[in-house]
Amino acid sequence: MKHALIVGHPDPKSFTMAMDFDPRLKLTEMADRPIWSTSPDAAAERELLKEVDASPSFIPSGSIRRQQSSKAYIDRILGAGFGYAQLRRGGHEPMLSGRQLITVTASGSSTAWLNEQGLWESLRSLFDTYLGRICGLRVRPHIHFDCITPGLSGRWVDVNLKTLATRVTEYFADAGAEH
Repeated sequence: MKHALIVGHPDPKSFTMAMDFDPRLKLTEMADRPIWSTSPDAAAERELLKEVDASPSFIPSGSIRRQQSSKAYIDRILGAGFGYAQLRRGGHEPMLSGRQLITVTASGSSTAWLNEQGLWESLRSLFDTYLGRICGLRVRPHIHFDCITPGLSGRWVDVNLKTLATRVTEYFADAGAEH
């Protein structure tokens, strides 16, 4: 089984930004426009993802800007012509059926605060429900880590990483089994 890790991180000095990928959707990439085409960087991303069976997405959930950047990636890469056929009159043709998605989020805030602000449901709606349905992906249970802040103790990092490894192994060890 091939996996792709899609990481949305805002730090321009981070490893993910070293890929030199601009997440902003361009007018020429909107599938409903007569001048529609896939940009070379988006085509390169799609080429990397075309043989992937499962896509774990790591999304920092602490700010709307980070979520917008991740949503822009979805629009550019997993949009029309790759994730689904062009939308017509409210219907669509999923093009990634049989593949899987698991979303992993981390936030400096508590899950309780995310719920109070309505952000938790927003995350799940966009990155699990919407993406799964429109692309035909089998959505695995969302994994979220809260209170992730700079200076977090090594012990707590280890506990969270072990939890993540256990859950991912559980979900993908037997790709055909329902969980």
